[in-house]
Amino acid sequence: MKQRQSAKLVLTDGTVYPGYAFGAPVSADGEVVFATGMVGYPESMTDPSFRGQILVMTYPLVGNYGVGKGPFESEHIQVRGLVVQDYSENYSHSSATRSLEDWMESEGIPGITGIDTRAVTKKLREHGVMLGQIVYGKNPVKKTIEDPNLANLVSEVSITHPKLIEGFGENRLKKIIAVDCGMKENIMRSLIARGVSVKRVPWDYNYLEEDWDGLFISNGPGDPTMATSTIEYLRAALALDKPIFGICLGSQIMGLAAGAKTYKLKYGHRSQNQPCTDVTTGRSYLTTQNHGFAIRENTIPTSWKLWFKNANDGSVEGVRHTKKPHFSVQFHPEATPGPEDTDFLFDYFIYLVTGKHRYQ
Repeated sequence: MKQRQSAKLVLTDGTVYPGYAFGAPVSADGEVVFATGMVGYPESMTDPSFRGQILVMTYPLVGNYGVGKGPFESEHIQVRGLVVQDYSENYSHSSATRSLEDWMESEGIPGITGIDTRAVTKKLREHGVMLGQIVYGKNPVKKTIEDPNLANLVSEVSITHPKLIEGFGENRLKKIIAVDCGMKENIMRSLIARGVSVKRVPWDYNYLEEDWDGLFISNGPGDPTMATSTIEYLRAALALDKPIFGICLGSQIMGLAAGAKTYKLKYGHRSQNQPCTDVTTGRSYLTTQNHGFAIRENTIPTSWKLWFKNANDGSVEGVRHTKKPHFSVQFHPEATPGPEDTDFLFDYFIYLVTGKHRYQ
């Protein structure tokens, strides 16, 4: 077994969790959050919604199936650090090309193992997410940590230039503007699979004077109020009768553009098993989620209505306009935990754009 350097996870309330370092031999700080998925660490670590955060995995064994070639949710690891109970040095999977540690080291991301992640999770659930740091070896503990939510993280993860992907079949003539606020690649794959042409644009791109048939606002990291340009352009777009669809941060941004308010959840929803209920039908769906903010229900304008609620804590999980083809969901239908419980939302969006059902 590899001889490992000591390390520690230090929270801003003074709590210290000693462990051992793996990955890059550096220290890192950020907002400490937990995720409850049993698998999918490469996808979680590359999700831009985790930008600025140290990720605590509640499932005890991590690294046992290594890392493959992808596809992942972005080109690079987005988390600032990884906290696990038991890092598996030996990995086995038919598609694995390297170990989790090798991958993290190549991208300068530190990890810490030997941590009681259940204890960390209980603390974050009781007190709420807090800032913290992974301290490598004898490196000094930082006295102050900058809150990543005070920065415009969306601008850090969005693309910088528009990119058009041509569609195929009968839907190729329909053009979707996809605003990249930190968009997961599987969202792009889900849109492209339905044949439409997709123009992926930066978070602050002005699409209002262009011709398009549908607008999509993506997921992303941090406080939605920081994405001021995205909110401004979307507010103008909501005056139109064209289909508009938002996911995760895109749902919060849609709420803000419509006139609602958002707030920070105590410890967020980051898991593959969140039940959400359609309030119009009473049916519940199994969803994957990764967010720390939500729309405040009592601020939703009268021209909009609640669509989905979280079955655990009652928070807003989706809204839609009462008359126009505008809607959003807080969860990730492209992540397929059910595995296809909410995949119909993409079909619904494309139907609004094309007037045709997917299998018509």
